[in-house]
Amino acid sequence: MLSENTIKIIKSTVPALEVHGTEITKLFYKMMFSNHPELLNIFNHANQKQGRQQTALANAVYAAAAHIDRLEAILPAVKQIAHKHRSLGIKAEHYPIVGENLLAAIKDVLGDAATDEIIQAWAEAYGAIADVFIGIEAGMYEEAEKQEGGWSGFREFRVDRKVKESDVITSFYLVPQDGQPIASFIPGQYITVKMNVPGNPYTHLRQYSLSDAPGKPYYRISVKRELGCDGAPDGIVSGYLHDSVNEGDALRLSAPAGDFALDLQDTRPVVLISGGVGLTPTLSMLKTLAEQNPERKTIFIHSARNSKVHALREEVEALARSNPQISVKWNYSHPMEQDRSARNYDHEGLIDANWLGTVIPDGGASYYFCGPVAFMKAINGALRSLNVPEADIHYEFFGPKGSLDEPVAETA
Repeated sequence: MLSENTIKIIKSTVPALEVHGTEITKLFYKMMFSNHPELLNIFNHANQKQGRQQTALANAVYAAAAHIDRLEAILPAVKQIAHKHRSLGIKAEHYPIVGENLLAAIKDVLGDAATDEIIQAWAEAYGAIADVFIGIEAGMYEEAEKQEGGWSGFREFRVDRKVKESDVITSFYLVPQDGQPIASFIPGQYITVKMNVPGNPYTHLRQYSLSDAPGKPYYRISVKRELGCDGAPDGIVSGYLHDSVNEGDALRLSAPAGDFALDLQDTRPVVLISGGVGLTPTLSMLKTLAEQNPERKTIFIHSARNSKVHALREEVEALARSNPQISVKWNYSHPMEQDRSARNYDHEGLIDANWLGTVIPDGGASYYFCGPVAFMKAINGALRSLNVPEADIHYEFFGPKGSLDEPVAETA
C-alpha cells in the first residue's frame, strides 16, 4: 500500500512525464539493452527502430502515474500488456531490471528536478505497479499451461501446409510436432513465433493473429511480407517466413494469447471491419460465427488496395454463400483496371462515414476492426461520427498499443 505522500509525489511528476515521457523511455531502452543485451532476444527490434515501443511505454508510465491512487482504473490496459508479456516469456525476474533502468532514465532526463525524494517515491510506485503485472501474468502462465492442450514456454510445431493467398500474404498451417492436442483460443487472439534467422545474432519473437476458427487440429497464421517505402523487404521475420520456411519445417510457438476477442454471448448484429492483413483476426471471428452462431447477423467489410493483394477472398465469399446471415462488402482503395471492368468490389477509395453508414445495421451492433494504424484511426472516427457507443467498439493494434484519437486524412 503506497503512502499518501508517495502518491502525492508521483502525481506531481505527471506533467513532466507528459512532456518528457518518450525521451525517458528512449533512454531507458538504450540503457537496458546496453546493460542486459540478452533482453534483445525478447524485444521486437522493428518496434524499437520505429519508436512504437518507446511511445507505448511512455503512455503506459504516464497512465500509471496519473492513476497511482487507483491502479484498478488501468487494469484493462495492464491485462492487455500482460497477455503480450506472457506470450513473449517475460517473467517476474525481468521486472527489477526494468525498474533499475527506468529509474536511472528518469533521473538522467529530469536532472536536478528528479530529487532523491522523487526517485524514492518512483521506486516504491514501480514496485507496486510491477506487483500488479507479476500477479496477473502468473495467473496467465498457469492458465496457458494447465488448459486442455496447453503448454508452457515455446512448443515445436511443423508447417503442414504453406499457401500463397495473395501477392503479399501467405498462410502457414501449423501442427504440433508431438502429435498431442493443442489449446483452443478465442477468435481474435494471436500466437507468438520464436525464430532464429541466419545472420542475425538475436532471437526474434513475432505475434501473428490466428486466421482460422478454433477447434481445428492446427493453427493457421496468414503473414504479410512487410516492405519498406522503396519496396525492399523490411520485415526480417516475415521475409524469412515467406522465402525460407517451407512445409515440413519447424517453428516454435507460445500458447494463444490476447484480449481482442469476439464476445460469443452477444446476440446482436456484429460488424467486422479490416484493412490489409488486419483481416486475419476478423476472419477467425467470421468463421467462428458461421460455425457457432450461424443465426447471428454478420457484416464483413474488408479494404485492400486491389485484387492482387486481396487475400482469402474466396474463403470469405464461400461462407457468405452458405449463410444468408452473412453479408460481405469489399472496398478497394486503388483498384486496377481489371477490377473496375469486373466490378469486383463495392466501394472505391477510402472508407468514410458516409459510405459506412449505408452498410452497417440500424440500431445496436458490436464492431470489431483491425488494420494499419491510419486505417483504424479513420474507422474509429467514422464509427464515432455515426454515434456508435464506445462500449461497442473493439480494435486490435498489431504491435505496441497506440492511440486512435488523433485525426488522420486517409487510410488503406
